[in-house]
Amino acid sequence: MVQRLSRREFVKAGAAAGVVAAGAPPAFGQGPTLLVPGAVKAIVIASANGNKYKNGGPRTAVEEAFARITRGDDVLDAVIAGVNIVELDPEDDSVGYGGLPNAEGVVQLDSCCMHGPKKRAGGVAALEGVRTPSLVAKAAAEQTDHHLLVGRGAEDFGRAMGCRIEDELKTQNSRRKWLEWKRRIDPKHYLDPATRSEAAERARREMVAEGLLDPDRVYGTINCDGINARGEMCGVTTTSGLSWKIPGRVGDSPILGAGLYVDGDVGAAGSTGRGEANLFNLSSFLIVENLRRGMHPKDAGMDALKRVAANTVEKRLLNDKAHPMFDLKFYVLDRQGRHAGVSLHGGKAKSYAVCTEDGPRTLPCDALFDEPDTE
Repeated sequence: MVQRLSRREFVKAGAAAGVVAAGAPPAFGQGPTLLVPGAVKAIVIASANGNKYKNGGPRTAVEEAFARITRGDDVLDAVIAGVNIVELDPEDDSVGYGGLPNAEGVVQLDSCCMHGPKKRAGGVAALEGVRTPSLVAKAAAEQTDHHLLVGRGAEDFGRAMGCRIEDELKTQNSRRKWLEWKRRIDPKHYLDPATRSEAAERARREMVAEGLLDPDRVYGTINCDGINARGEMCGVTTTSGLSWKIPGRVGDSPILGAGLYVDGDVGAAGSTGRGEANLFNLSSFLIVENLRRGMHPKDAGMDALKRVAANTVEKRLLNDKAHPMFDLKFYVLDRQGRHAGVSLHGGKAKSYAVCTEDGPRTLPCDALFDEPDTE
């Protein structure tokens, strides 16, 4: 005989069952646990320059982003405000104002951003004249139906959005370094393309060896990702790109799935280093998919580095151990607030920035190969 329950008894029985279910161990084959609001502590991660440059102010990029997140700002607004500090600081010649120019002495900037909760994204590439390309990327996400604007079109859009367009973004420092590179490779520019490319790479390596260039700034970039206490996650990547690049060259930084990928329900990943290697593998997308499958951020990043290494087969890109001679770093943050920085090669400079309620820190990256890169 079926026992009938009153509405009051039914509600009480349902509540009791919920309590029991909450305390029960997960059943075999149960799906991934869903995080509830308030279960995450706010955190910001970034490439190492995110905890170095202050542009004369009181905070680094990760400190600024974290402060804004904890006071309730939108997470994307917060991380962009953080990277703006580096974009505007002429001391970092890999990002924004004072970034190292292309082969013709023109500073061309790239950036993209992704908003996890809103599922929106925007990017710009080969943008000239705007010190903060991350703000133009954000405007593209918010004010257009497009994910990527490039070149003159991106500049015109930035102007329409109220950005100041400048004729020159080089500083005395970046101009001096460009002129030194120019003198070394081909003063008259009459070399054939293959010879000129070889000379350009040789000059870049010589300048690194002589201390004229920071090896970690040759492919300089800043990536910054954050999550708030409600579990809302966003990210941004911005760069002046490869130093002395061919005009119009675009690397991984403004490309969704390469220089940055954010799935607000899963995690975020961004990169610095050789953009071509990252683009070929769409590594940030791969890392987030690894997170979706339950990998820890470190393991997810390492798996992507292994794929990059396996797909690097050209002899000019390999060292005497058949390992890639360039470097590539990934910065990974999952929905639970776990994070990692991973790099192809080891060394003292391989690090990433983190800011939590305990303050900012610079932590070592985990390396796939325990050897310095030789590019």
